[in-house]
Amino acid sequence: MNQNSAYETKLNEYVSDEKSAVNLISSIGYLMYEKSVELVLFRNPLVDKSISEVLNLHKKAKSISYNPVDIHTTRAIAEELRTMDLAPSKLDVGRLASEWISEKSNFSSLSDFLNNKLDGFGSENAHELRPKDVVLFGFGRIGRLAARELIKQAGKGQQLRLKAIVTRTVSADDIIKRAALLRNDSVHGFFSGTVEEDLENNALIINGQIVKMIEAKNPEDVDYTAYGINDALLIDNTGVFTNKEQLSRHLNAKGINKVLLTAPGKEIPNVVYGINEDTLDLENEHIFSAASCTTNAISPILYTIENTLGVVKGHIETVHAYTNDQNLLDNMHKKPRRGRSAAINMVITSTGAGNAVTKVIPSLKDKLTANAVRVPTPNGSLAILSLNIAKETTVEEVNEIVRKAALQGGLVNQIKYEIDPELVSNDIIGNICCSVYDSNATIVSPDKKNVVLYVWYDNEFGYTKQVIRLAKYIAKVRRLIYY
Repeated sequence: MNQNSAYETKLNEYVSDEKSAVNLISSIGYLMYEKSVELVLFRNPLVDKSISEVLNLHKKAKSISYNPVDIHTTRAIAEELRTMDLAPSKLDVGRLASEWISEKSNFSSLSDFLNNKLDGFGSENAHELRPKDVVLFGFGRIGRLAARELIKQAGKGQQLRLKAIVTRTVSADDIIKRAALLRNDSVHGFFSGTVEEDLENNALIINGQIVKMIEAKNPEDVDYTAYGINDALLIDNTGVFTNKEQLSRHLNAKGINKVLLTAPGKEIPNVVYGINEDTLDLENEHIFSAASCTTNAISPILYTIENTLGVVKGHIETVHAYTNDQNLLDNMHKKPRRGRSAAINMVITSTGAGNAVTKVIPSLKDKLTANAVRVPTPNGSLAILSLNIAKETTVEEVNEIVRKAALQGGLVNQIKYEIDPELVSNDIIGNICCSVYDSNATIVSPDKKNVVLYVWYDNEFGYTKQVIRLAKYIAKVRRLIYY
């Protein structure tokens, strides 16, 4: 084949892929907004993605899953799903495509295959899905990202409904400034939606949803029922109230029946969604903690290694982006070193992640030490796990263990298996997984009993996604899932 023919052939192949991507995107939108069925590709969201983004996700999926999943197969599956009478659900079209490619000889048609795989997903099996009212108590870094996510997931079959945001003061100027901070974020970019200030009614109208702005100095001061809010889940992201007694004050406010803390909590269940949420007593417990961003980052990998190779002991060093808790320039601070300028210093500080992880994985009690270094980046962090293990292993075996955990089982939403040899911290920003495993950085000692694992995480967005997942679980607004 001459160069011109090769050029035309390759270009035509790409154009054909683009056409399939257009059709797939159409089916994704139809399923989401007409049937409350969300499609993902090996856990990666497909809603609101461009043609090139969809094609790139397919290309990455091939390299990680080792399966020849192509855009034409996923398009065909999505089109067939449109004809089916499905319950509100979340379906991994990547997994379905992979299974269809390997099992198609066992079925008479694609329709026959999908009806077999999604047996029990028919509309007759749909449980009642009543959206849960949500109140954000505090509107800082995590609060604003949570608001973006809650609003973005609105529509038919909406699970969580943001109804109010509580801050210490609510003036016209406050509302205007908070709206501006919601629209624009120096790290996460512009909010792809509409934000209107309703100063007369002390509210923000975000993508058509009225969100009341409520002023309160104390948790128990608000009567949420006066705003039409009932049996709500309150997400406390202030960092001020962290123990059971303090957080119980929220339950004294009319209209609140569950509280979720976005920080490590004392005397309450600390949860990393995907690992220990099934230990919760949702009927009798009313206050929960989503632990910390670092605990959410390291727990999925530690859990995977503990259950396969066994952890004898280890040390965790966190290289963490600076936070609002530090000073921009040198000034007084109650904690050692954190008073020094965050923007120009690496700052050694403490972390409770080593102890916190044992609340999530009890078998690791007394096996881990931990420390942290805050560095001059605004977001994107790295945990380095140096572990002595019970069984001899190799780099290849460790990586394969984590790769499988990222593709199948209970941690597919939590672990992203990354193969990019040029990966840096900026590449992690916006990642939906709380643990991004850097397979190229894995080290195994010559005696094969010590491993060093590198786990990246977006300490803001990746953690917020975990908070939202846990919120849905607590609120009992879970859909049927095929992952």
